[in-house]
Amino acid sequence: MRFENKVAFITGAAQGIGRDIALKFAAEGADIVVGDINLQKATQTQGEIEALGRQALALELDVTDYTKINDALNKILDKFKKVDILVNNAGITKDNLMLRMGDAEWDAVLNVNLKGTFNCTKAVSRIMIKQRYGKIVNIASIIGIIGNPGQANYAASKAGIIALTKTTAKEFASRNINVNAVAPGFIQTEMTAKLPEELKQKMLSAIPLGKFGSPLDVANVCAFLASEDASYITGQTIIVDGGMVMV
Repeated sequence: MRFENKVAFITGAAQGIGRDIALKFAAEGADIVVGDINLQKATQTQGEIEALGRQALALELDVTDYTKINDALNKILDKFKKVDILVNNAGITKDNLMLRMGDAEWDAVLNVNLKGTFNCTKAVSRIMIKQRYGKIVNIASIIGIIGNPGQANYAASKAGIIALTKTTAKEFASRNINVNAVAPGFIQTEMTAKLPEELKQKMLSAIPLGKFGSPLDVANVCAFLASEDASYITGQTIIVDGGMVMV
């Protein structure tokens, strides 16, 4: 129960990797704020967390809108009085080749993935600074390290998250706030399940461990970084990809 008496705010927590992170933290004792653009699914995740015996709050959250994030924070503080952990997980993709990528595709991905991480970090860090305690975990990607054809916007956003992680870790260290990132590789989700089998086999052949990751693999590392087990770790990016990328 590493997170007993802790409150964790997780964005994009209604489904996929974010949902598994929320359930992992709840299983270890945390009360959870389920922030997501999809309130219906967020409410379903809230029910799963409450079934584990923890308190939960589902909030409709647009991470691109700083005012709405502050409104959400007021609701969180009304219910829980504090925020101990922030996991910036909300993210989207809009893939296209560089020469075909429009402004809307570029802006949408950068706004949600990078600006959203900036917005939530800025808002929640104000609370953590007053508390003189906090753990922030940002979800990056190996694509932000190695790049990928057709994902210029996504790669740029995730590389930006890694750089933002390092900068905020330096700024917040004196306030006892740890900031780290997790960079997943190929993780089995509903989104990746729709990829062509030929592409999946090609990617599998590039993974030394010979298997795809699960959302729980990512959640386990997030839980470590948000716990006191990682109290002397900050500004780092932990790659979770079965050995696909070694740096």
